[in-house]
Amino acid sequence: MKANGETLLKMRIVSLLFGLLIPALCTGAHAQVVVIANPNVAVTYVSKEELRDVFTGASSSLKGGVQVTPVLLKQGAVNDEFLRLYIGKSDTGFRAGWRSILFSGQGVMPKTLDSEAAVVEYVSHTAGAIGYIGRSAPHEGVKILGVR
Repeated sequence: MKANGETLLKMRIVSLLFGLLIPALCTGAHAQVVVIANPNVAVTYVSKEELRDVFTGASSSLKGGVQVTPVLLKQGAVNDEFLRLYIGKSDTGFRAGWRSILFSGQGVMPKTLDSEAAVVEYVSHTAGAIGYIGRSAPHEGVKILGVR
């Protein structure tokens, strides 16, 4: 009876671990947000660290010296998911960080647009522009960057 109890306990622990780990590991794979860039941006992949640095004002270039200009969505679920997945902050925390940069005179807040269509339009016509949209949003004229 003891062996059956131990086996049952082990099975519950394994189930619990899989229940917690699988969603965490799959977050990026099922993300509903994609990173887009102007077709002249000479990379096909970016790292989460590069995105964080570019979108928080810590850097204006990707690895290899590729200069980029970030553009933001003003608000909404796609914006919140991008900030959570790639920046690691809430919208409030993200904007507070930018306010500190602005007040210290060390940078200029990225352009902020009202809709995914406006982000696509801006990115498609602005050399070096990089932004994000929902996975299902039309994205003609831009390229989707993979995130590692």
